[in-house]
Amino acid sequence: MLSYQHAYHAGNLADLHKHALLACALDYLTRKDKPLSYLETHAGRGLYALDTTESMKTGEAQAGIRRAEAEGWLPPAHPLLSALSAVRRSHGPSAYPGSPLIAAHYLRRGDSAHLAELHPAEYDALSAVAGFATLHRQDGFDMAQAVCPPVPRRGMILIDPSYEVKADYAAIPRQIGLIARKWNVGVIMLWYPILTDRRHGSMLDSLMAAHPGALRSEVGFAPARPGHAMIGSGMWVLNAPFGLAEEAARIEGIFRRKA
Repeated sequence: MLSYQHAYHAGNLADLHKHALLACALDYLTRKDKPLSYLETHAGRGLYALDTTESMKTGEAQAGIRRAEAEGWLPPAHPLLSALSAVRRSHGPSAYPGSPLIAAHYLRRGDSAHLAELHPAEYDALSAVAGFATLHRQDGFDMAQAVCPPVPRRGMILIDPSYEVKADYAAIPRQIGLIARKWNVGVIMLWYPILTDRRHGSMLDSLMAAHPGALRSEVGFAPARPGHAMIGSGMWVLNAPFGLAEEAARIEGIFRRKA
């Protein structure tokens, strides 16, 4: 299935949670003068505009990043705001970076990036903004299994499926297990939606049983509209960089007070 279009949801509260932690992880990893690899299994188009018909139709960005900026949810020096400011300088005030452009803001000469995207239109859009990376128009897990362990070995992978297919929940623990065995030093970040039916529960149980030291961060929020099933966002991180657990706790506290 290839029907999911993130343009309707870019900059929503789930993106705020996910991208705040991603930016902090990248900021920490790139402080050391050592090259790294960055991988994404479901990259999307990389760049979004929050003034499009799609974005305005759902209002999710207005309730997400727009509200967070207006109310000062993140400190001015936060790594996500740094990436957001850089993207707006290049692409205009309504631009919003997907995870590939957040990564591009932090990656340096000598770092390596591999981005997978299967949706043809999303891949074409990604190609226009991701010249810094090797692009793969293929299943993201196939890419990850082929590339891991990457060169350089130091680095991270973001796994961010659309979860259109319920089978993803059952497949992900096995896929992560294979990646972790091949790349035991890699930071593995998984985003997942928290839905009203809590279908992520067994997936997280399996992941935590296999990797008990992993970081699990979850935030809750009201449905974007009546009948909408997503009521929260989750991030699971294996080999979490120093300080990420504290940042996750801080973000969770903001959501409890604000969302």
